[in-house]
Amino acid sequence: MAAPSSNLPTEYELENPPRDGITQAHFGYKSDILLVSSWDKNVRLYDARRNQLKHEFETRSAVLDCCFHDDDSKAYSGGLDHSVSMFDLSSGRRTVLGNHSESVRCVKFHAPTGLVITGSWDCSLNLWDPRVHKPIVGSYIQDGCKIYAMDITDRHIVIGHSGRQVLIYDIRSMTQPPQVRESPLTHQIRAIRCFPDQSGFALSSIEGRIAIEFFDPSPKAQKNRYAFKCHRKFVGKSQYLYPVNSLSFHPRHGTFASGGCDGVVNIWDAWAKKRICQYPPYPTSISALNFNRDGSLLAVCSSYTFEEGEKDHPPEQIFIRNINDHEVCPKVKPPSQSAVISAAPTVN
Repeated sequence: MAAPSSNLPTEYELENPPRDGITQAHFGYKSDILLVSSWDKNVRLYDARRNQLKHEFETRSAVLDCCFHDDDSKAYSGGLDHSVSMFDLSSGRRTVLGNHSESVRCVKFHAPTGLVITGSWDCSLNLWDPRVHKPIVGSYIQDGCKIYAMDITDRHIVIGHSGRQVLIYDIRSMTQPPQVRESPLTHQIRAIRCFPDQSGFALSSIEGRIAIEFFDPSPKAQKNRYAFKCHRKFVGKSQYLYPVNSLSFHPRHGTFASGGCDGVVNIWDAWAKKRICQYPPYPTSISALNFNRDGSLLAVCSSYTFEEGEKDHPPEQIFIRNINDHEVCPKVKPPSQSAVISAAPTVN
């Protein structure tokens, strides 16, 4: 990744942002288009480089998550209207693939199988095939626990639910999850993101903590799991703990960004257990963030998430940051991104 040209701004704000809380933002697989979902019932498609709103797709209720098809030709979303929607980004046509019985919290597209994977507050994990007339191909109940966070790799589906467990499914055999783990975090899981090399994942919670986990169940690998405190600040003698709403891994370096309700974005080196940098605070909570396909851009969504209840707050804003290598490059590169570390955590 080349450093941004000196004549580029460090950061700029997208025009025509959502009118209510931003819930998710994802860059395209093939280009720098940006998909954004929000509480104003819309899914928006931006050209991030040109700072242009290309399409606006209206649904029946607040949208909680969205994602792209792997060729950027379609998008998928889910939200409070219980439906799983597919959007043709050329024609603007919306197709409802099906419905959960409660709100749809998580939506992912699994490129190797062509399936759409959704997690809901109705305690089910559903698989949909958008290519067929009756798309539902599987539904897996999570023992009365609402799904709060989810991510996928080529092989794994990782979900965090209201029972404070992390379930790791093998998509090749979905009957039972091969691994069920107690969350290493004391409070509710807020976000899960898998490593770029697919060897593990990070998860965050509402009380200012992030954990690093590995898929390999062997004792040797599992002894290297760790968690650390972050997105906290002291005011006088009181310490305030903020939810960590979003995580995004840099696609080339394997470092990752975290965004919290303190309005701060941190960049972390998970292998060295160090913070690389911290950006100046944004106007309000960071509700979502995402690196683009080559790590040259970071979308940062500043949007109040009502962690302090109803109050006056800044308007929704989406910032696009041009990334320099020194902001995201690990200080000491490990032999591979799956290298694990046995030293005690040192990040704070």
